Amino acid sequence: MPASRESKRDPGASLALLWGEADGRPRRGPKPKFTPVQVARSGIEIADAEGLAALSMQRVAEMLGVTTMALYRYVPGKPDLIDLMVDTALDSPPDLGHLPDGWRPRLDAWARACRRVYRAHPWLLAATGLRRQAMGPHQVAWLDAALAALEPTGLDARRRHDAVILVLSLVRNLTQQTLDSDERGDREWDRLTTRQLALHADRFPAVTRAVAEGAFAPAGDDPLDFGLTCVLDGIQGLVESAGQRS
Repeated sequence: MPASRESKRDPGASLALLWGEADGRPRRGPKPKFTPVQVARSGIEIADAEGLAALSMQRVAEMLGVTTMALYRYVPGKPDLIDLMVDTALDSPPDLGHLPDGWRPRLDAWARACRRVYRAHPWLLAATGLRRQAMGPHQVAWLDAALAALEPTGLDARRRHDAVILVLSLVRNLTQQTLDSDERGDREWDRLTTRQLALHADRFPAVTRAVAEGAFAPAGDDPLDFGLTCVLDGIQGLVESAGQRS
């Protein structure tokens, strides 16, 4: 199989696969052993254990006990497989209807549920990114839930979407920081940086004062608490401004 098949795809075929409009069954040949979702779950198992870089059609085929050529009967190629893995890993969004009335607790719960999924499947950060891509029903359902939470705010559709992206960006950034964190390396970085700042305190007085006051000390609370407070307060300000103009 040419290597190009690992990286190229037909967007229409990808969407058909994601939305169940293509059942993955070959037109000819024996009855398939697997469904596309079962193939995706095998890919998720590899990515969860070793990262997205370890994923290949060959690895998934070996896990399922079939040839790589046979795997292409279920998914058109690796990009399509990754899209299907994303949608499968996301599953359904949380039910926000039982939460107290108001957009804020619902969007807060949505953000925390997002982080749980990212932590369970760290490769999702690389697989999705904040870019346009083929979206399956689960991914659209997550977006729908967040937009629905914001509908009572009176913000226009563009601002509601921007608010969701802002919250999602915060969650993604903090999750990535957690994944990149190295406690031993962080302590060494802090030690060396503190030493350098002590030598050049007169050049960077504000930073020096902040360090002395504990700005870089280990956080005792969940950074998502502070981040969501800032972001949701900002959205609240927009909501109040929109209400005053109406």
